[in-house]
Amino acid sequence: MELPFTCIISLTLLLSIPPSSHAQIAKAPALSPTPAPAPAPDFVNLTDLLSVAGPFHTFLSYLESTKVIDTFQNQANNTEEGITLFVPKDGAFASQKKPSLSNLTDDQLKSLCLFHALPHYYTLADFKNLSNISPVSTFAGGEYSINFTDVAGTVHLSSGWTDTKVSSSVHSTDPVAVYQIDKILLPEAIFGTDIPPTPAPAPAPDISPAADSPTGASETGSSATASKPSSCPKLSSTWSHLVLAASSGLLVVLL
Repeated sequence: MELPFTCIISLTLLLSIPPSSHAQIAKAPALSPTPAPAPAPDFVNLTDLLSVAGPFHTFLSYLESTKVIDTFQNQANNTEEGITLFVPKDGAFASQKKPSLSNLTDDQLKSLCLFHALPHYYTLADFKNLSNISPVSTFAGGEYSINFTDVAGTVHLSSGWTDTKVSSSVHSTDPVAVYQIDKILLPEAIFGTDIPPTPAPAPAPDISPAADSPTGASETGSSATASKPSSCPKLSSTWSHLVLAASSGLLVVLL
């Protein structure tokens, strides 16, 4: 009888504990939420981008043959700085006659490709500030620099040999900016500082004002002069008659 009595007492004591005490004992400590990592920037495949835009096939072929495309791709997706590219269209290479690119060495051609990029991501609005600190070093190094000017919102570039402008934005999302330009950027570090002068534009044709039309009196006088018979036929006829008469008289004398 003692065992059931002990069980009854234990059960009575257990039931006498408030429910809140059970909750406090069983409640685990709350953990602060871990912040979500920042989303990684979208991967931009420069080869694919330049293949479908433009056309930039000539410039892309130079980037691939010199392996500069790998350098640009690494800068675009594996650094915090990003990259800005200035890409000439195929027509710019077709119209480039002097100086010729065919005489460049492999190292010079590689430097030429690197000269068309900045090791930082810039929006079009950023170039207004860059114009105040020009010249700006390019991916090719310190001596390969470009001067920027902002003219009413249009970005102009000068490399000494080349004066061109950004004609359109191909891609501008951090960390990659690609801008189309109208000409190839030719650095002085490769082609020298003996830059031929830019030919002067052809002068406009000098169109003189039309002469005043003749007056009615002049036209009348001209018409009268034109209608007046010439005396030359009359003199020629008289002279012919005289020659004929003299010939006839001479013939009579001889007979």
